[in-house]
Amino acid sequence: MTVHYKYATVNGHRLFYREAGDPAQPTIVLLHGYPTSSNMFRQLIPLLAGDLHVIAPDHLGFGLSDAPPADEFDYTFDALAALTSDLLAQLGVTRYAIYVQDYGAPIGWRLALGDPSAVTGIVTQNGNGYEAGFVPSFWEAVWAYHRDANPATEKAMREALTIDAIRWQYLTGVSDPTLVDPSVWWHDYHLVSRPGNDAIQLDLFADYASNLPLYERLHQYFRTHRPPLMAVWGSGDQIFSPAGALAFADDLPDAEIHVIDGGHFLLETSVDQVAELMREFLTRHQAG
Repeated sequence: MTVHYKYATVNGHRLFYREAGDPAQPTIVLLHGYPTSSNMFRQLIPLLAGDLHVIAPDHLGFGLSDAPPADEFDYTFDALAALTSDLLAQLGVTRYAIYVQDYGAPIGWRLALGDPSAVTGIVTQNGNGYEAGFVPSFWEAVWAYHRDANPATEKAMREALTIDAIRWQYLTGVSDPTLVDPSVWWHDYHLVSRPGNDAIQLDLFADYASNLPLYERLHQYFRTHRPPLMAVWGSGDQIFSPAGALAFADDLPDAEIHVIDGGHFLLETSVDQVAELMREFLTRHQAG
């Protein structure tokens, strides 16, 4: 399956995205998390593109997209979601399913809340939407930095930018670490370590708390619009626990929930299983 590697200029910023499949087919938009990029979907895209039109952008400040300095661009989840929305409008994509993971979740939630009729289905892979999903031991440092950005709380956040912390995200909860290609965490570390990118990531760490007040609106959206939703979750994730997957059933009783042996980046070890679940789910709900 041919994958195309493209750029689009959106509101003056050059965004990189991967595209595959027939545009006449239903579209799915893949939204990546921290600290990665559309590279996390490199194996998934060919498995979906036979039945779907697939678009996977790099968020501003990540991957191969532009990364304007933090003192020239206000890095917030609102801003990243607005750029994604404008990219899709520029590409003529008006109805689409979303796959959200980690940071991709608050971006995807904003897209759905902004235009509920556009989103035809949701696949959340370790993409949190409930307070139940937060693992306290991981998030307490993030909340402390949001409350008071000082040298001590910033130091804790800078630890997340290290190669050891990024490797931890990929390997924690994985029963067989030899299945995870080490080049993925070195790829992410290299891009996060570009000059000035630390300030970008610190801004987004501080802004993450803005997502929690959004949850009440998100849950109301679920109850009102009842979008088809599948949660597929790595059981060993120590950032967003499986309780976050189970919580979707609170507002969407028909949500499909699959907890699979794996970690935060489930595609690294279970991409074939996830792709099969996605194809069956999206076909059944006629995404698009």
